Amino acid sequence: MTAADRLEALLTDLLGPLPFRLRAWDGSTAGPDGTPTVVLRRRRALRRLLWQPGELGLADAYITGDLDVEGDLAEGLGTVRRALAGRGPVRPAARDLPRLLAAAARLGALGPRPAPPGGRAAVRGTLHSRGRDRAVVSHHYDLSNEFYALLLGPAMAYSCAYWTSGDESLTDAQTAKFDLVCRKLDLRPGSRLLDVGCGWGALARHAAKHYGARVTAVTLSRRQHAFASALVAEAGLADRVEVLLRDYRDLADGPYDAISCIEMGEHVGERHYPAFAGRLRGLLRPQGRLLVQQMSRGANAPGGGAFIETYIAPDMHMRPVGRTVDLLEGAGLEVRQVEAMREHYARTIDAWYDTLRERHADFTGLVGEPTVRLWQLYTAGSSLAFAEGRMGVDQILAVRPAGPAVRYAAAP
Repeated sequence: MTAADRLEALLTDLLGPLPFRLRAWDGSTAGPDGTPTVVLRRRRALRRLLWQPGELGLADAYITGDLDVEGDLAEGLGTVRRALAGRGPVRPAARDLPRLLAAAARLGALGPRPAPPGGRAAVRGTLHSRGRDRAVVSHHYDLSNEFYALLLGPAMAYSCAYWTSGDESLTDAQTAKFDLVCRKLDLRPGSRLLDVGCGWGALARHAAKHYGARVTAVTLSRRQHAFASALVAEAGLADRVEVLLRDYRDLADGPYDAISCIEMGEHVGERHYPAFAGRLRGLLRPQGRLLVQQMSRGANAPGGGAFIETYIAPDMHMRPVGRTVDLLEGAGLEVRQVEAMREHYARTIDAWYDTLRERHADFTGLVGEPTVRLWQLYTAGSSLAFAEGRMGVDQILAVRPAGPAVRYAAAP
């Protein structure tokens, strides 16, 4: 009996009929034809799954190259996920464990717990304290400015683009998003804009150059701060754009005519979000506008999942968009418009994923093969989550009322 035959029998016990084909470390194959091929290059892949069943064990095996998927990773993930949908989590009965362990032993997969790959976040301290938030931001955004420049393209925007046609480029779609934000905020020459979580400063530069706004842009990432400041100077916008290395909780220089917060609110945390919304309201002038672009997720799945929380963005908190609207209204803001952009994000991430594949050698030279594989898995899985409606992203436009603050009771 080959290794692939034993693996097929073992996995069928756990999952039912397999929706993929297997290729084992000895070259043997098993499973249905015409389906994605999962390659276990080393016995260690199975050992990782025994020690850490589920999403994180699979991610570790893929990042290290112990496990691979032949062909297009995104297509393979989608096919397998759809086939397994509705089967429920893998929970072997206690009576089955001896038999499963014996099968693993015959495969030579038992042994010490394998060391995890590099790249996991190591953050400590009180949740959403200033120090911990800085460490979380540094883990993800300080990876390499050169890496992000290659991935994101000339727009250098790490957020959902806005696609208005079938043939436009990612750069054009990001520019369309900047224009959409600026129009919703009603920016005019001399408008004072605060951009919270400014990334590499793309929106700030666009608002200053094309709308005449005077922009204060803030980030917690030292590399983003240095990069954005240099681009502002290079563009001749230093008299209209100031980039600050600062926590939003330390801002006190309002009032602003407008505030943008593009995919930063997910990192605030559930307990801190009311104070966050209140701080933004306090920084706005009466009738000033706030534009929040933020990812959403079902009430029972607020985080990004084990893989994203371990490798990409620890401490994330997402919620249904209606709950975010409740929190903004509870802070005394009047919500004027909500625009769903879920499909736009799937297409944006697909563009990043395609760049990773097309420029694989360049990315590997910058950050190494394991990190490239990590990002391939991250972008492929994220695109699938948006395409299938398990995650969303929305632009929420709110206004600070002219009169006294009206505080609505947020939904429980």
